Amino acid sequence: MLFASGDFACNLYWQSITLFLLYFYTEVLLLPPALAGVLIMAGTVWGALADLVAGAVAQRASAYRRFVSIGAAPLGFAFVALFVVPGVGVGATAAVALAAQIAFRTLYALVNVPYAAWSVRISEDSRDRATIAGLRMLFGAAAASLVALTMPRTGQVFAAIGYATVAVPLLWIVAVRSREVTPPPPTAPVPIRACLAVLGRNRAFVTLNLGIAIAGIAAAIVNQSVLYYFDHVVAAPTAGRGALAMMGIAGAACIPVWMLVSRWTGARGSWFVASAGGLLTLAAYLMAGGTAGTTQMLLVGLQVMFSGLNFAFWAMLPDTVEYGEAQSGVRVEGLAFGVSAFVQKIALAGAAATIGLVYARIGYVPGRVQAETTDAGIRALMLGAPAVGLASAAMVMLANPLRRGVHARLVEALRQRRA
Repeated sequence: MLFASGDFACNLYWQSITLFLLYFYTEVLLLPPALAGVLIMAGTVWGALADLVAGAVAQRASAYRRFVSIGAAPLGFAFVALFVVPGVGVGATAAVALAAQIAFRTLYALVNVPYAAWSVRISEDSRDRATIAGLRMLFGAAAASLVALTMPRTGQVFAAIGYATVAVPLLWIVAVRSREVTPPPPTAPVPIRACLAVLGRNRAFVTLNLGIAIAGIAAAIVNQSVLYYFDHVVAAPTAGRGALAMMGIAGAACIPVWMLVSRWTGARGSWFVASAGGLLTLAAYLMAGGTAGTTQMLLVGLQVMFSGLNFAFWAMLPDTVEYGEAQSGVRVEGLAFGVSAFVQKIALAGAAATIGLVYARIGYVPGRVQAETTDAGIRALMLGAPAVGLASAAMVMLANPLRRGVHARLVEALRQRRA
């Protein structure tokens, strides 16, 4: 519980920039929307690269707690700087905003990637790791709800100070008090290039990350299509915002259920349960018809299933470390989590690009009544993306070797080998 509470601190930061940074740029700093979007995109790309660097640095470290304890305070200051109003011209304001983003995303990567990798060293038991993943997601959902309810429309810097006041000491306590069992050091340092090669040959790692990237793209397309779908396909604009609120609640409430499911089926089994459940939800929606009520039920159901995939990913990712070690003799921890964070950010960028290209292709014009073909295109993307994504993610997971009981046998073999 103590270790997992670190995700509450991290998500106070992450959910703030996810939900409100673009709004802050356009409505408080008064930056043109196109420029604000470019700043967010540039920051996201930088953050993805910073994740890779943080993973490489953490790979050489003997203890992850040092990154969290040393980086907690600087990260808090960098977060507050994101919401400071510089009071200068547009060009200078954009430059200051970009510099603040670069500082924040760099420090966030140097704290968050080692923190995520630390989950490998809490326990070697797959069930414990699944419990840790579920608790982290619960703390993250609690932070997201708090940010959504308390971040004001103006004066965001004061809210940011409040969040940092909570997050900094919490991360420090996690760093000082949480358990960390470090593995035996290698006989000689392994070059980063060799570690990347080990990850590339790690079938458990590659298939898991490919599956979550596919699922992440599908989930992002659904989330970003909700308001368009209710506006133009269902013709119930107010119901769209209600659907988003219901999705947020459902995504948090279902985590304990997925923790129980993984106890019965294993994390890999819960992945297939979530994929099949999402496909059945889509099939039921097609048979029931696309009213506002049934569409809200569809989105809630999809949110629950995508949460199940995310849970399975975080539960299985630590187990890929031992799989790779047993296969190659090289233990890759920090870099594995850095590469995973990089892949997920690139997937989100791919989802945004996909939506833009598809909407341009179907002739979407903002602020106008759309043609019937455009409405049909919005519907096809909204329903087709999760169908293809869920089916593809399930097929990819068929190639993942971490079936139930496999990891426990690997851990025992590694213990004997080390002895």
